Amino acid sequence: MSRTLTFNIFRYNPQDPDSQPHMEAFTLEETEAMSLFIALNRIRSEQDPSLQFDFCCRAGICGACAMVINGRPGLACRTKTRDLPNEITLLPLPVFKLVADLSVDTGTWFRQMYQKVESWIHTDKEFDPHAKEERMDNHLAEEIYELDRCIECGCCVAACGTAIMRPDFLGAVALNRIARFMIDPRDERTTDEYFDVVGTDEGIFGCMGLLGCEDVCPKQIPLQEQLGKLRRKMALAAINNKLPKFLKSPS
Repeated sequence: MSRTLTFNIFRYNPQDPDSQPHMEAFTLEETEAMSLFIALNRIRSEQDPSLQFDFCCRAGICGACAMVINGRPGLACRTKTRDLPNEITLLPLPVFKLVADLSVDTGTWFRQMYQKVESWIHTDKEFDPHAKEERMDNHLAEEIYELDRCIECGCCVAACGTAIMRPDFLGAVALNRIARFMIDPRDERTTDEYFDVVGTDEGIFGCMGLLGCEDVCPKQIPLQEQLGKLRRKMALAAINNKLPKFLKSPS
């Protein structure tokens, strides 16, 4: 027997001066294998065409439909209503700029973050489009791929206590990105150069280790493992290269 589901959805359009933040309830009869993506599209097509939320791939690849589902960041397209209670509360992701209702602007945040961590291969080699691609050990390529599976949904940022309290914090996604380049043999940056990017309270030393990022990652990327490795590397860099400079007495 199907259930009647109640969806309590955050509504607010900051571009409309008459709009005020509030929760609005909608009811739907649950269908077999219904996802939140299907439910939201039914609500928009059958009850309120003004409801705003984001989606693209519908397969857990683009990350566009991320939202807070009963207090936990997740993807609407990958969340089945059968795994939720009769009453479901949907909120936009925190940290990111609100567009309207459940829609947030993650793109601007990610562009700024990638500029901060210089998210590209740093090399002095001149690119030759006719040359063969550099060979890489399969095991190393798999390690890089594991960290490259991030879909930039923003769930880990929304679940991070530090990111919510401090807008200058890079977040797990940025630190994972740095970890990806640190193991890439094509990137010629030194440990000191990496330290200058993430060896601060805005970077790895601002992480409180609450594990929220890994708990909500829809791609199950081993974020805490990478953050732990990065923290150790940056701590050693501070001891070996940075602290002696500060401890030197003036000549």
